[in-house]
Amino acid sequence: MLSAQEAYVRSKTGDARIQAWVCLADEASVPRAPAGQGALAGAAFGVKDVIDVGGMPTRSGSALEPPAPATWDASCVTQLRAAGAVPIGKTVTAEFAYVTPGPTRNPHNLAHTPGGSSSGSAAAVAAGMVDLALGTQTGGSMIRPAAFCGVVGFKPTFGRVHRLGMSVLCDSLDTIGWFSRTVEQSRQVASVLLPESGVRAGGMRAGGERAGDAPDGSPRVALLPCGAIGELSAAARGALEDCVTRLREHGATVVSPELDADLETLLHIHAQTMHAELARGLLPILHSPRAGLLSPALRKAIERGLGISHTEYASLQRSRERLARDWRERFGEIDFIVTPSAPSEAPADMHSTGSSLFNRVWSLLGWPALHLPTGQADNGLPVGVQWVARPDEDHALLGWAQRLHPLIRRG
Repeated sequence: MLSAQEAYVRSKTGDARIQAWVCLADEASVPRAPAGQGALAGAAFGVKDVIDVGGMPTRSGSALEPPAPATWDASCVTQLRAAGAVPIGKTVTAEFAYVTPGPTRNPHNLAHTPGGSSSGSAAAVAAGMVDLALGTQTGGSMIRPAAFCGVVGFKPTFGRVHRLGMSVLCDSLDTIGWFSRTVEQSRQVASVLLPESGVRAGGMRAGGERAGDAPDGSPRVALLPCGAIGELSAAARGALEDCVTRLREHGATVVSPELDADLETLLHIHAQTMHAELARGLLPILHSPRAGLLSPALRKAIERGLGISHTEYASLQRSRERLARDWRERFGEIDFIVTPSAPSEAPADMHSTGSSLFNRVWSLLGWPALHLPTGQADNGLPVGVQWVARPDEDHALLGWAQRLHPLIRRG
């Protein structure tokens, strides 16, 4: 991996075009040599600007007056530091990690969106400024920018990474994840951030898998139908079909379950849940003199969420829990699910972060999701696929990916 000093210099000198960083650490605080023997000794990483780093303000991509610098690191930053990694700065996020983009550009084509809301983190990794960066996902804010920027993006099982020190917007959805240049690097981060003792960060029981678990044999794969979610570009469909073909060639068993009705219901529940929780989190700002500093899109989202009653919200969560149980049983014999990461390559639109349609179900269910870049479209923009596993099978999913990713890459 890049040393902290190398990453700092690249970020300071190379960010004018990409605009991935909100702020960088003081150069004097960046070590010139790795300290200690931790799993990530000397590795630099970026931190999405909704996660606290001591000594830096957390702006959340907002036009509101910046708060005072954070006193402490977020829990996940503390864990990475303990493993020897070095945070070198805060990366750009869409406003309050919603949809209104910041200034970050896609390193593969500056006229195209890098995705969002974790735009700066994905772009910084894609541009070679850092090997690792933290992001978050509520709908598709990890997987979509990973797809558009052509890097590995991992969203763990909901609750596996502690959110202490994160500006949480949607309490039942927000999940901390990370970007990397390789699956191996992602597994290194997972070995640090994902507990292996069978207990999640919040005290709930997890699956008890270990970071070193290595899957063997041929995988059992589910290809999720796309018709109920949305249309795919030729390049996105080609990446999906090519991935499945190559998996079959290497012995995978592939099934295609019929889930259209469930998918439509889950997408509806996600939208209503997100807006209800977002509205309640930002209501104090809406009813303050600072409301005019919120973007029109965010004000509209808050107003939509305020129209969702507590009764409707509770009913939606009961349906969510029932479907989560059903899906966990339905996919009980499956090692991982293959779906598109995004409907297309990165759009040529700097006023949008693109569509998260293919990511929202997994955010709602809380299942681990991974974007794997597989090649480029004819226009030179990255394409890839999304792999998903059942909850608490994070390490197994990453293990399958490290073993099989070389087989599905093109070129």
